[in-house]
Amino acid sequence: MGQLDGKVILITGGARGQGEAEARQCAEAGAVVWVTDVLVTEGEKVAADIGGHFLEQDVTDEARWDAVAEEIVATSGSLDGLVNNAGIFKIVPMTQTTLDDYRRITEINQTGVFLGMRAAAKQMVTQQSGSIVNISSIAGLSGTATAFAYGASKWAVRGMTKSAAQELGPSNVRVNSVHPGIIETEMLQQFDVLGSDIRDRLTTNIPLGRTAGAEEVSEVVFFLLTESSRYCTGHEFVVDGGMRA
Repeated sequence: MGQLDGKVILITGGARGQGEAEARQCAEAGAVVWVTDVLVTEGEKVAADIGGHFLEQDVTDEARWDAVAEEIVATSGSLDGLVNNAGIFKIVPMTQTTLDDYRRITEINQTGVFLGMRAAAKQMVTQQSGSIVNISSIAGLSGTATAFAYGASKWAVRGMTKSAAQELGPSNVRVNSVHPGIIETEMLQQFDVLGSDIRDRLTTNIPLGRTAGAEEVSEVVFFLLTESSRYCTGHEFVVDGGMRA
């Protein structure tokens, strides 16, 4: 018996990186996994590999969120877990951030999470159960001089998580945020603009002395989707090797 046998889990941004790792781990634990992404070819491959489902989705599209939630419930019968994983990252300080950049990052990282929680909550409140996991960042725990808009969006995710947890708790719906540090995904390549030695400098600031693999984040997300975390809601779960210790 898997820990997620029969559970229906939706993972946004599941075509690669952390989202892909989360999708694979949930499927291995018996879940019915729905992967969504704007990367259609990659997303379809992940879904096929794990025996799941794929839907193309722009998380900033309000109508698409409602359609995705409705299709999942109509096909699979419930929606037991949502991982708001889709997000973008850009290295740019506040004084060099354009309004277009700020709005784009906010729309995907913040508004997309809001729309996802709202769409999933409709079904979860009806069934009186569910777990929502919002992927924030260690940038949502402290100031981030080199990535202003990204940091602002991830602080917002942290705050929205706490408010949603209070609102949905009486309906037995849990909401938590996960705060990854330096993770080996495609997003990490953004740091290269800070110099050829940036990875060595970043690692120096990590007490455990290394970056993490995407699966090390997915294992925390997995815990929050299972009954093992049934009394955890409204909190931050940090996966950073001690950077913010």
